[in-house]
Amino acid sequence: MPLLFRITGACFCGALLSVLCPAVAQDYPTRSVRIILPFPPGGGTDVFARVLAVRLTEALGQSVLVDNRPGASGNIGAEVTAKSPPDGYTLMVTTSAVAANVTLLPRTGFDPRTNLIPTSQLGSTCSVLSVHPSVPARTPQEVVALSKRTKGGLNFGSNGSGTSSHLAGVMFGQVAGAALKHIPYKGAAPALNALLGGEVEVAFPGVNSVQPMLRAGKVRALAVSTKRRSAALPELPTLDSIYPGVDVDQWFLSFVPAGTPPAIVTRLNAELTKALQHPDVKTFMSREGIDPVGSTPAEALAFLNREIDKIGKLIKLAGIKAE
Repeated sequence: MPLLFRITGACFCGALLSVLCPAVAQDYPTRSVRIILPFPPGGGTDVFARVLAVRLTEALGQSVLVDNRPGASGNIGAEVTAKSPPDGYTLMVTTSAVAANVTLLPRTGFDPRTNLIPTSQLGSTCSVLSVHPSVPARTPQEVVALSKRTKGGLNFGSNGSGTSSHLAGVMFGQVAGAALKHIPYKGAAPALNALLGGEVEVAFPGVNSVQPMLRAGKVRALAVSTKRRSAALPELPTLDSIYPGVDVDQWFLSFVPAGTPPAIVTRLNAELTKALQHPDVKTFMSREGIDPVGSTPAEALAFLNREIDKIGKLIKLAGIKAE
């Protein structure tokens, strides 16, 4: 094929795409959109997705429905999303599990960095360093000192291997030198019940889970796991302010399949960002202790890559294996 024809053809294709993409966005959507939720119904992330779905339905003029696809720590739903047509009619809302699974489950049939496009980081919340009231420690430093003089260390409960609550404990132990014996549970509720019952002395529950127990005096909160203070628990210091480098959060990202037209990605990003400012969404997020973010797709991708790297190093350092 002559070089001139190849160049002309390439220019024509580029020009055609530049004309078609805005047209695709202008017509989109013409039918219902589904949000893949890679976790069971009823959990906090599920409710968050449904609150957003109501707002997107209003904004897009088409029904936006939540499709729960639980299993494999969120990987089943993520793979369903990655293998869906890249036409803007499949969106996924998920958590930091998608970053942890890159290291925990490396032999899956997809990679979120290449098979998915982040549309926005929706929000972020923290884990809370909490102890049973019988534990004679009222600061993180006292927890560290107590753990070191306790034979075998303090029992530390998590929501499961590789979860944010587990990673927060691992990073706290590594940076602060705390002696913690990890005991994984199958979810947030069993882990919190273990703390309430004194089966474990230490845990890192999420803000929304621990708040009612704090008000009832059933647990004692000492610090948050993120570099920023929690708007829901502003009186608590950050662990990073005491042990620099401790920074683990539970975040929420939205994705579409790779290959989705840029104009549609931009449209979804704009509508999601607007949704985060709706009073109903803001009320829900405040109640759940979630700080809204609303980043651009480029910012969300950069954030995802940083988190995959950070979480991957933690997982390898602690020798964490998929359950």
